[in-house]
Amino acid sequence: MAAYKNEGYDPAVIQALKEECQKEGSSFVYVEDDDDDLEVLNSGECVHIQFVGKHNEKEVIYDAIIYTLRLHHSSLVYEMAIEKVKKSFPEYVPVEDRKPNYRIEPELEEEIELFLTELIEEIEETEAVKVKEHLDVDADFEYGISLDVCLNVEEITEDVIEDFIRKFNGNSLKLDTTLYSFTNDEPEA
Repeated sequence: MAAYKNEGYDPAVIQALKEECQKEGSSFVYVEDDDDDLEVLNSGECVHIQFVGKHNEKEVIYDAIIYTLRLHHSSLVYEMAIEKVKKSFPEYVPVEDRKPNYRIEPELEEEIELFLTELIEEIEETEAVKVKEHLDVDADFEYGISLDVCLNVEEITEDVIEDFIRKFNGNSLKLDTTLYSFTNDEPEA
């Protein structure tokens, strides 16, 4: 039996995934992620899945992160705002990057958080960030082929995933190239 450097190309592993999909009655399986950075996964706006497709006429496992355009936009707006905050407050460390020993004065943190909120609102209002559907393929991934997929849908449902896989595997996927901008329309508490 041949040893595969990338198990996502191994016919036995591919067959096992096909059988798992068949057992689930689906063309894909969800991937359980332990990474805290990926807590948004499976939230309805972002999913991590695997499915079987073809690459260079050979079957392969595709490992895909599929997320909404709104989530992508929000992430880019937040990153842009954080960069501006760091220029004004170099000592500030975003909550998601803090080490256990990080300390900041509560008043200063409150001032910075308010500044961050105002920056986010300004970026959204001026439509400084625009996004469009995209599909990034990484054939040098450690397991199969990685796909980074951003779709203009409200929610990543099983129907959306099945439709994407059908079109992707059928070479009929057409991405929307229109640039979009979003605002946070949640009512203030």
